[in-house]
Amino acid sequence: MLISCGARLAPFDIRELRELMSEDELELDKIGDRKTALFVIISDTDDTFNFVVSIMYSQLFNLLCDKADDVYGGRLPIHVRCLLDEFANIGLIPKFEKLIATIRSREISASIILQAQSQLKAIYKDHADTIVGNCDSTLFLGGKEKTTVKELSETLGKETIDLYNTSETRSNQKSFGLNYQKTGKELMSQDEITVMDGGKCIYQLRGVRPFLSDKFDITKHKNYKLLEDYDKKNLFDVEEYLKNRDKIKIKRNSIITKLEISI
Repeated sequence: MLISCGARLAPFDIRELRELMSEDELELDKIGDRKTALFVIISDTDDTFNFVVSIMYSQLFNLLCDKADDVYGGRLPIHVRCLLDEFANIGLIPKFEKLIATIRSREISASIILQAQSQLKAIYKDHADTIVGNCDSTLFLGGKEKTTVKELSETLGKETIDLYNTSETRSNQKSFGLNYQKTGKELMSQDEITVMDGGKCIYQLRGVRPFLSDKFDITKHKNYKLLEDYDKKNLFDVEEYLKNRDKIKIKRNSIITKLEISI
């Protein structure tokens, strides 16, 4: 038991990780009280510390649901939207298949962003279909992964087309035949989805027919000038910010120490 415990807690031998977990700076329970932006940035190639993010998400959902029920009568005053980019690489969120079915009533929503739908099945196994079923909208930006393309083609359904068959018999007396019937055809076949124009997307919303639409041109957004793509001066240097924050902490601790000594 001690060996298993030591293996589980081995990452906490790293000083930086212990400092990160030593005090609460996120105030997760207050995200639904005021407008807040929380950025969770992890490595997409090394999953060593993914468990920390999984713990954070579990605490986030549990705290917000409890606060919505106990303080605000079931709904948070500020809607909390989780944009879970690269969802397959952030680690397994415990009981996420249950959370995504219950958080909506508390003014909490989650946007799951994947490269392919098979990634979801690889992590959540049998619960993948439950998670997809609790998503009211689906946006397909393009791809060629067979499972995703096949399921999308089936979900889009079929359209009715007119089918004409003509026949001609060549002999001493020529005869002609014409047959007309209505039949069904996939709205978009798998090969049509695979070669779909990169500037197009398919949007499905529960209760309405799917849309084939143009992708939004981000350069036309009113806040595009605030992005790094528009001006390199808008780049946010995380490492520089952390260095300045640590300097402020050191100064604050030294001031407190001086006060204690003087007292």
